Amino acid sequence: MARPVTLFTGQWADLPFEEVARLAAGWGYDGLEIACWGDHLDPWRGAEDDAYIQSRLDVLDRYGLSVYAISNHLKGQAVCDDPIDERHRDILSDRVWGDGEPEGVRRRAAEEMKMTARTAARLGVKTVVGFTGSSIWKYVAMFPPVKAEWVDAGYQDFADRWNPILDVFDEVGVRFAHEVHPSEIAYDYWTTVRTLEAIGHREAFGLNWDPSHFVWQDLDPVGFMWDFKDRIYHVDCKDAKRRVGNGRNGRLGSHLPWGDPRRGWDFVSTGRGDVPWEDAFRMLNTIGYDGPISVEWEDAGMNRLEGAPAALEFVRSLAFEKPEASFDAAFAAR
Repeated sequence: MARPVTLFTGQWADLPFEEVARLAAGWGYDGLEIACWGDHLDPWRGAEDDAYIQSRLDVLDRYGLSVYAISNHLKGQAVCDDPIDERHRDILSDRVWGDGEPEGVRRRAAEEMKMTARTAARLGVKTVVGFTGSSIWKYVAMFPPVKAEWVDAGYQDFADRWNPILDVFDEVGVRFAHEVHPSEIAYDYWTTVRTLEAIGHREAFGLNWDPSHFVWQDLDPVGFMWDFKDRIYHVDCKDAKRRVGNGRNGRLGSHLPWGDPRRGWDFVSTGRGDVPWEDAFRMLNTIGYDGPISVEWEDAGMNRLEGAPAALEFVRSLAFEKPEASFDAAFAAR
């Protein structure tokens, strides 16, 4: 059976959940990766209110859609971040923000991630996708010089804050898929290694493979899948285009807004960027990934109502299944 192709609703949270479901079904998506913001999914209600859970399932059923994963990037970000400031106020609910006192925000964000695991289980979902935040991202430039013990403390802070959350994930039989991404505790290859070490490689914590953030860091997204093949719990398809080469555009974006051509890179529609998509899907077959392929639409230069169905068509053209018989077996049978 071919892997289901889903639409991540995070970039559609300005629309009512039912409207997004209607659009996705009309385009031919198999399901949704539901974001825990907007009116799409409230983890606090979902963890305790049977009628609310049923209302979400009813919407999906009405449009012939399934849910394979839910996502809570925004609240996960606040679990470890330092500093907590007005940027977070703009992405957090009133319930999590509270009075804005940083440690209180972190504690409430952690509680919401526990609620997210419980909501996922009640929806029949096995994977929650999201961010972790990081207390040491502010040191990424390593100047002024950063003491090794400060970095060590950052990974310990992550472990101290996320292990209790992961205990709840274990309790309800759900896994967390961290999106390897700048501003997170794991943002590239070596930080992913260090992050897994920090929590003792516990199985509740895995990875969401989104190649866009690998491309602009000059990392190999396909090789990453092989090296962490036992930890690829979810796949988001998002493309990126590097726009370096004129001596002005840098990797770090120059504090320029998304879509500004002076940036060193930007997100583009699936298939038009620098992600080696065919190699990636072949590697998904090789490592035995059989979960959903979720389209994360994010392209400042293209209308999403045109781009989302085009992305679905592109993904379906590449989401070929692994052959039933190996080449060696087929060759031997000649």
